[in-house]
Amino acid sequence: MNNWFTVKVKYTKQLENGAFKRVSEPYLLAAMTFTDAEARIYEELGAIIRGEFTVTNIARTDYHDIFQYEDSDTWYKCKISFESATEDSDKAKKVSQNFLVGAHSVKEAFDRMHESLSTMLVDFLIPSIIVSPIVDIFPYTEELDKEISRRPLLEDEPIITTGKRVYSAPGSDIDDDFEEEENLEEIEDELDSDDLEEIDSDLDDEYSEN
Repeated sequence: MNNWFTVKVKYTKQLENGAFKRVSEPYLLAAMTFTDAEARIYEELGAIIRGEFTVTNIARTDYHDIFQYEDSDTWYKCKISFESATEDSDKAKKVSQNFLVGAHSVKEAFDRMHESLSTMLVDFLIPSIIVSPIVDIFPYTEELDKEISRRPLLEDEPIITTGKRVYSAPGSDIDDDFEEEENLEEIEDELDSDDLEEIDSDLDDEYSEN
């Protein structure tokens, strides 16, 4: 199963005034393990950062979803809370989740969170919104995220409005096995009875010869 990891990278950065400064910047990416996260950050930043860079820290980070808007490079960490009923008790359980959203201000982050979560069936509060130091995100893709362009991950995620993308970190071997089983069923459905009898006959002949 893929998870979000915050990876801190140290390198020498050229500032807008032409001066060079040693900086440490955090990036967020989806990976299966800490080792995978380290390998992927070297792959992603190798074409972006000139010169050598060093990974100084990798930490697992809990984000439920990430809402990226093309008009903003600033990330805001938003904490939402809501009450959820439990099967074992009549009392509601308080649940908290963390999100990242691209915005220009705290107010815009607040409005965009309400817009993005408008389909929730329960009332929720946003008790905390803070600026995140995250520089960029590298989400999971089926091709191990090797392509340059980013895209939404799942077809069943919330409807994406113009200029917004939604990212999470799903993906597991169980899902892959399930897809393979579905593909086999589709192949069997496409074969008619004559084709199946021909395949069975070939197997019987091969077994007899052996």
